[in-house]
Amino acid sequence: MCTISTLFADGEIDNAIRHLRSVDPLLVSLIDTLPPPQFELHHSAFLALSKSILYQQLAYKAGTSIYTRFVSLCGGEDAVCPDIVLALSAQQLKQVGISGRKASYLYDLANKFRSGILSDETLVKMDDRSLFTMLSMVKGIGSWSVHMFMIFSLHRPDVLPVSDLGVRKGVQMLHGLEELPRPAQMEQLCDKWKPYRSAGAWYMWRLVEGKGTPTTAAAPIEGDNVHTLQQIQTQQEAQQHQLQLLEPINGIENLGSLPCGEGSFVTSMIEMDIGGCIANSPYGLGFGL
Repeated sequence: MCTISTLFADGEIDNAIRHLRSVDPLLVSLIDTLPPPQFELHHSAFLALSKSILYQQLAYKAGTSIYTRFVSLCGGEDAVCPDIVLALSAQQLKQVGISGRKASYLYDLANKFRSGILSDETLVKMDDRSLFTMLSMVKGIGSWSVHMFMIFSLHRPDVLPVSDLGVRKGVQMLHGLEELPRPAQMEQLCDKWKPYRSAGAWYMWRLVEGKGTPTTAAAPIEGDNVHTLQQIQTQQEAQQHQLQLLEPINGIENLGSLPCGEGSFVTSMIEMDIGGCIANSPYGLGFGL
């Protein structure tokens, strides 16, 4: 059986930092300026995925308000589980602001967990390719959401979210590019980060957040749209989910080195207006970043 590595394994964060420092001189000043990457999460997989569904297509504040009411309806975060969600009527969910479409997504997720198709235990043990395949079966869970879940919930070390606006903007700033890098360019520029591209992505989010200074950089993000990293993660889910409908997945090319040589994939790509960059951005998994 393959061993699934995680960034929580003893010494892995230190290994990631040493590797990134040695292979990419442009990251050295960021690494020196920032604390070590943190990928803390104390939520179940079911709660994390439910939260990602609820935040889709919503601004951060609106998503937080609905999520808070949803958690209260369930009896607290520790009580959010498939049976509780399935016991709620669509009308009850509607009363806390959850649309009929999102309710159907939550029910589908809950049914897959209750039937045993998905579970915290099986998700942790799946290789990256199988994980992507299984989670993509859930209504409302797209490739970008799977990337974020793999990085922040399962702490997989070598995931490059090439369609994530924050990571793309970070790479643009790091290399002083005039335009946002496209998938092939992202893969090329970040290839040296393997097998720790998740940690490299973390540094890109922090760079965009404004908590680090690269050796070389394009013009900084203008205006007052630089939010906290959790807001960036939460809000980008909304845009990502909407715009993934416009372009297909480009094949299975970019999860990096998978356990036992399984292969990889590239997520569907989008172009977003950077002026409202972070104001319209990601993911509601409540990571301790």
